[in-house]
Amino acid sequence: MSDAAVPAYPVTFTFDPPETIARWRVIGNIILAIPHLIVLSVLQFVAEILGFVAWILGVFTGRVPEGILGFIALYLRYNTRVTTYLLFLKEDYPPFSFDMTLADPGDDPRVRVDFAPAIENRNRLTIFFRLFLAIPQFIVLGLISMVLGLVVVIGWFAVLITGRWPSGLRNFVIGMTRWSLRVNSYLYLLTDDYPPFSTS
Repeated sequence: MSDAAVPAYPVTFTFDPPETIARWRVIGNIILAIPHLIVLSVLQFVAEILGFVAWILGVFTGRVPEGILGFIALYLRYNTRVTTYLLFLKEDYPPFSFDMTLADPGDDPRVRVDFAPAIENRNRLTIFFRLFLAIPQFIVLGLISMVLGLVVVIGWFAVLITGRWPSGLRNFVIGMTRWSLRVNSYLYLLTDDYPPFSTS
């Protein structure tokens, strides 16, 4: 089957990595990201509450309001931008951007996260059992995360010594970020499409 025949997943993440990274970024990005981590914790708290509201509305009405999905999209996009910065994959400081748009506003030069959620006619049964349906994803992601931790450590030393991520390791981290974003989007009801077990 050709790629053109495969429908696109309704959550997309693209990342334009720089060729080199300043060596100090392996420590500097973590320190500089502290304000973003504080904001992110607040956004996560609100997103979890709205995720529960979305679950109730989805189960009983088969509809999730676009405003709720917009805030959850804001949180997941913000989280993805901060993650790529924390993992010293880029030097550009993430913007303090709070656009509740489903399409990426384009204010981060390297990270783009777009959502194409369903609003009406949601699958009430899969919404009701969403946590249970996501368990296989959690298990596989949990196991692969151990490898991810090792890859990040190797990447840390590689950037510290050479000023660049090995491309294969960098692509693995980017792929895992994409996979995690899709699973979180499924969990937070941005889509009823089951996430593929894939980093691409």
